[in-house]
Amino acid sequence: MTLSDQRESVRMALDTLRTNKLRSGLTVLGIVIGVMTVIVISSVINGLNSNVSGLVSSLGTNVIWIFRFPVIGVRPTTEMLTRKQLTYDDAEAIKTLPHVVDVVPSLRYQDFNFNAGSVVVKYGKLKSENVSLEGVTASNTNVYDFGLTQGRYFNHGDEERAANVAVLGFDSAEDLFGHDNAVGKEIFVDGRSFTVVGVQEKEKTAFGGGKNPDDKMVHMPITTFHKLHPEILDYWISAKFDDQKNKAVAEDEIRELLRRRRKVHNNQEDNFAIFGSDSITRLWTQITGSLFLLMFGLSAVGLMVGGVGVMNIMLVSVTERTREIGVRKAIGATRQTILLQFTLEAVTLCAVGGAIGILLGSAGAMVLKFLISSLVSPLWILFAFCSSCAIGLVFGIYPAWKAASLNPIEALRYE
Repeated sequence: MTLSDQRESVRMALDTLRTNKLRSGLTVLGIVIGVMTVIVISSVINGLNSNVSGLVSSLGTNVIWIFRFPVIGVRPTTEMLTRKQLTYDDAEAIKTLPHVVDVVPSLRYQDFNFNAGSVVVKYGKLKSENVSLEGVTASNTNVYDFGLTQGRYFNHGDEERAANVAVLGFDSAEDLFGHDNAVGKEIFVDGRSFTVVGVQEKEKTAFGGGKNPDDKMVHMPITTFHKLHPEILDYWISAKFDDQKNKAVAEDEIRELLRRRRKVHNNQEDNFAIFGSDSITRLWTQITGSLFLLMFGLSAVGLMVGGVGVMNIMLVSVTERTREIGVRKAIGATRQTILLQFTLEAVTLCAVGGAIGILLGSAGAMVLKFLISSLVSPLWILFAFCSSCAIGLVFGIYPAWKAASLNPIEALRYE
């Protein structure tokens, strides 16, 4: 087939599509929906992945968490819930390990059933509801990298004196003071007066929009927390280790220390849990794996429906243009030329549908960016467009073959 024949086939394919705009548009509707689904869902997954990565980074990649049972991706059993609690002395002992840089024990007062606070913080006539209280040591700033928008964090002196000072989460401060300076103001927590010494920066969220529960928080020295809630002794320990390459060694050191302190026999399993930010990443990978399968299923159905529609219309087109095909063959058009023309029509139909789906999907992803995390991926755009073209090739080859196989004499007689 010469280059001029190829050009003529392309021209005729495009002319046919332009002539039947409405039919062509209805034919590619399934392709548009399938490609749009790929773009929207992949953009949401990319956006959420980006946010989760940022959230994990903000928690600290060199931080190990120790609690009496695992809390990420595991439903605690009765045995786990009845385990002996970790202690402040356990945290102090972990701090002495070779690869541990610093440790912060923490206690929290909140409604664990709904992962929300249950305290009302007041300032004059204003109040912030559903606030959680957290007591930590001054080393919290050494373990976690977080910033303050106002003031300072409490220090070891505040901790030793059990001073009534507090650092507010971003949302709590906004509820009580708006954009005014909160430092030095007196707030009331559980009937006690506290002096605000600082306000934390807004925490990142995994889903872009919405609120992070850690922004509805009042941080105070752990000794002060004991005065408010002496009944809470369920410690959560965060340990920062020196280097990422020493993570496994640091975990083994902590495990060995706690097994010895908690008198766990060699043939028994740990009665505590050690986990890190990679636990969040693994859990999220499992979730996004399910989302990917959902995306693949929905888009495959849309593309298949579109492909069947393309095949159906192309078969109708071959029947309608039987006489035209006979005339073209009679004046010298080869079988390859006819095959190329009808195949190009099918591929062009699906390519146009893919382009429209990409535009609509990208627009939808941009709108979703204001509601939930969304990030359009050029790689997925390329994949979606190539998939739509492939559908046109697969479902268009049979009608094209049927057109190319027509006997020119019988085709000329067709009415």
